[in-house]
Amino acid sequence: MPVAPWLVFGWGNASRGDDALGPLFVQALRDKLTGDHNIEFLEDYQLQIEHALDLVGREHVLFVDASRHGAAPFEVSTVSAAKDGSVSTHAMSPQALLQVYADLQLAAPPQCTLLAIRGERFTLGEAPSQPALAHLALALEWASALLKLKSSHTSTVR
Repeated sequence: MPVAPWLVFGWGNASRGDDALGPLFVQALRDKLTGDHNIEFLEDYQLQIEHALDLVGREHVLFVDASRHGAAPFEVSTVSAAKDGSVSTHAMSPQALLQVYADLQLAAPPQCTLLAIRGERFTLGEAPSQPALAHLALALEWASALLKLKSSHTSTVR
């Protein structure tokens, strides 16, 4: 089965206010970029070791999560494989996920970027805050421009 060169992977808990930013981002970007077969979208509650298999065959992965302490409206950073002890917890890091990939595949993981969207409130049962939704809109503009540019320069689905 062909694998899209790009994966956009957001995670978070839709029941915890701004923690929903990752899944909300994936849903909105999927709607904006409908029909681009070079990009696949994935959302989940949290990162798990099984997600290492979702990285196989990718050229680039854009991880998206809410951030409690990052700069507003969002921060972008490169993610590298690293052992950090989060593999056995409910809060696995992208770095640990990439290390699992490297250990399983005996190869370097694809190029990975983390988009950390600033959130304000993470209380159970709350809706996303207005500041977080404004940050989400700006992050979507940034990612849409990036992915349209990159996707046009990426080989088609293999």
